[in-house]
Amino acid sequence: MFKLSEIKELIKLVDQSSLHELEIENEGARLSIRKPNKSEPVYVTAPAAHQSFAPIPQASIASAAPAALEAGTAAPAAGQAKQEDPSLHKIVSPMVGTFYSAASPGAAPFVNVGSKVNDKQIVCIVEAMKLMNEIEAEVRGEIVEVLVENGQLVEYGQPLFLVRPE
Repeated sequence: MFKLSEIKELIKLVDQSSLHELEIENEGARLSIRKPNKSEPVYVTAPAAHQSFAPIPQASIASAAPAALEAGTAAPAAGQAKQEDPSLHKIVSPMVGTFYSAASPGAAPFVNVGSKVNDKQIVCIVEAMKLMNEIEAEVRGEIVEVLVENGQLVEYGQPLFLVRPE
């Protein structure tokens, strides 16, 4: 069985690396982590009970870790300078989950860069344990930057948006 801390670490490693998919089987438990394509909707599915899976050799897991660590030392993102601007308000994720910019696939995003928001306006959804949690703007102002992509896994306290308060 996998520990939650191990799963979180593996998700982080896959997210920061050039890997697109990772499957691990350990003591009868199977874990599959896959990055969705930007144009691909995200679906959560469970395999049928009669399916069997071959375990992935430990060597392939070990070789994935250094690549993920190297990816973490890459140059900072262009939005890094904006994130450090004290005049901008950060809307952060209140939980670990999956970020969704719209109410449903194909729907218009709640907000875009340049959108004016008020403190009770919904700006996104973070899905956690199959529950859709609406995230509010917290301040009145203008969205300056969206820091995450639709369908991306987010951590507790991770900045999602930068807002220039009014």
